[in-house]
Amino acid sequence: KDIEFIQSSYFNKKEDTRFSSSVGKFVGFTEQGVKYAANWNKDASYLSAMRAWKEVYCLNHVQSDYNNIL
Repeated sequence: KDIEFIQSSYFNKKEDTRFSSSVGKFVGFTEQGVKYAANWNKDASYLSAMRAWKEVYCLNHVQSDYNNIL
């Protein structure tokens, strides 16, 4: 329940864009990043695929990662 999937893009050591599963869309942090985020947020299939990554990656790996840490 408390798992969040985050994917960030960086350019010149600055965070350009970020997708967060809790927000459910891309957010831009630079002028160019805002443009990228706006375009990606218009694509419903891409947003749907990104939202699915929480289920695909996080929930399938959390138990094994947790066991490895302990």
